[in-house]
Amino acid sequence: MTEKSAFNSTAFAPTSQEQPSIFIDGLVTSHLGLDPRQNARHAPMVYHERYSCPDWPVKHTFPMAKFNMTAASVLNDPDEFLEEEEEEEGEGDGKQPLVLSRDHFYRPVESNAFPRSFLSPPICPDFLQSFLSGSLSSEECRLIGFREQTSRPELIERTMLEVAGTVLTAQLALRHGLASNLAGGTHHAQSAEGRGFTIVNDLAVTARLMTWKEDDSQADCDLLRQFYRGDGAPVDRVLVVDCDVHQGDGTATFSRAGGNLYGRLFTLDLHASNNYPHPKEKCTYDVGLPDDCSDEPYLSALSVSLDKALREVEPQLVLYNAGVDIYEADRLGRLCVSWEGMKRRDMHVLGKCVEKGIPVAAVVGGGYDNDPKVVGQRHALVHRVCAKLWRERRMWDRTEYHHGSKNRIVLKYR
Repeated sequence: MTEKSAFNSTAFAPTSQEQPSIFIDGLVTSHLGLDPRQNARHAPMVYHERYSCPDWPVKHTFPMAKFNMTAASVLNDPDEFLEEEEEEEGEGDGKQPLVLSRDHFYRPVESNAFPRSFLSPPICPDFLQSFLSGSLSSEECRLIGFREQTSRPELIERTMLEVAGTVLTAQLALRHGLASNLAGGTHHAQSAEGRGFTIVNDLAVTARLMTWKEDDSQADCDLLRQFYRGDGAPVDRVLVVDCDVHQGDGTATFSRAGGNLYGRLFTLDLHASNNYPHPKEKCTYDVGLPDDCSDEPYLSALSVSLDKALREVEPQLVLYNAGVDIYEADRLGRLCVSWEGMKRRDMHVLGKCVEKGIPVAAVVGGGYDNDPKVVGQRHALVHRVCAKLWRERRMWDRTEYHHGSKNRIVLKYR
């Protein structure tokens, strides 16, 4: 049975004076998952059961049920990496899932509790109000791709939950080095416009919150001061590593000169050159790939560009958009990356960040198939890779941190 939505757009975003605390130990969460310091199984994961909008049109191109299917996969399907480890150690039956209880997920705050001051800037207040009130024009809804579904309270709610989830995931990454959201990656959305099945850009909102300073123009400073942004030096630079098959054109617009994220948000974007969107935006680092690009040329381009971006930006936080629409069987892809290639991609990006001590938050990005369960199983991969790294590096056993060059926070593990 689908849980009924409790969302009420007219009650959205109360001020800090009107609402109870949305923080638990500085985290914007309504439920603390399994304590990462006691969790030797997997990195922190963020999930809400209403990430998937109920009663979704069966034939819609966007596989809305995929978010719940991702959770179902990590809760029920055997984990291939755990199987390999247990075989090597001669322990276990190799059939246990990765996540042993729904209570082990961290949970974002409810949509009505997520403050509007956390969204604007960088999101245009007028656009945000129109969306939240269900009053976007038919043309705006067409550009988004959800058309008449866009004004449904359940869709508005899941959109806000997704943003809140990515924000929480980034906070957990700053605290523990690595975390993942079972949704997120709404990279086509711009400040005053949604596009390509994305409405509010969670990556831009997260980057702005993480780089907020006292001298930024903002009325709700008291609330923002309570927001956890790490234990060391402030976050000045956020790098989005976008490996979705479609260029993150919306995210790129937030880093333009003159914007409030200029010099704070940087984008490395690997995408299929001939795929949506047209025309492309200018990212900090653009890597356009030809149709049918396979594992080796893809991974080579990723390795070179990631090294360059990390070296030049020296980010204190990486947001990794792990879209699975690069997969050879994806319905809307144009690339030809195998399952093994996707594993190597995720391991390379996440492993490089962990190796350098850069906190990294992963989101799922795009993935398309006629069967949402299949897409959910593909999206589960990045969470399994996070968990594998978490175990290999014993990341639950954090002993200290220190400041690296340009105030980068470098995490140390036993």
